[in-house]
Amino acid sequence: MKFLTKMGNYIGGIEFSAGYRWQHWIRAISIFILIATGFYIADPFVTYANVSIDPTRFTQGYFREFHIIAGFAMTADVLYKTIFFFFFREGKFERESLKDAFNIKVAIQQVGYYMLLSKHPHTKGVYNPLQFWAYFALYVFFYGVIITGFTLYAEVYHQGLGGFLYPFAKFIETLVGGLAYVRLWHHIFMWGIIVIVMIHIYMAVFNAVFNKNGSMDAIFSGEKWEKEDKEDKE
Repeated sequence: MKFLTKMGNYIGGIEFSAGYRWQHWIRAISIFILIATGFYIADPFVTYANVSIDPTRFTQGYFREFHIIAGFAMTADVLYKTIFFFFFREGKFERESLKDAFNIKVAIQQVGYYMLLSKHPHTKGVYNPLQFWAYFALYVFFYGVIITGFTLYAEVYHQGLGGFLYPFAKFIETLVGGLAYVRLWHHIFMWGIIVIVMIHIYMAVFNAVFNKNGSMDAIFSGEKWEKEDKEDKE
């Protein structure tokens, strides 16, 4: 983090760039749209009292349309973030988290911090071990839901991208045992995403309240505050 300003015993600087914040919120909004529309597609709950033969009331179609649009947005965002992690210069701070990923001592101390029993451990990267493995699982679920989602997409839309992906979709369909199981795994992966997102929101609020360094505000403003120490003064 590049320190820019100072207030009392705290110094502030840019934690997240504008591009990083944009990809975070695009992904977050896409996930919530996918969850809402996905629940409706799985179990339509809007019905009409009077049946009509007119070509109207395409409620399911509208939900599917928004679901597909959000799915493409999330897919692009996840691919961007994956490339960011492995190849971007700024991603080196996230890659440094691998140094602590297998550190049991730091992981135990982090659990103690969340239980209000110990101080926050010093970590080499931007993620502590618990965060790193939670994000690792999250991206496994992301790619799982993307692969199963495109498999279901190609089974309905046979032109353009759907036609291009159809051979791959048939392979995935055969691999898991049929479209019903593709749909089942699609739901399982999304439930995994829902659980981790809920934990992520809770932990973000937890750190904002108890760490008091603007860590949650940083995803909005980009700026985070750290308590000044001797090294900063030098």
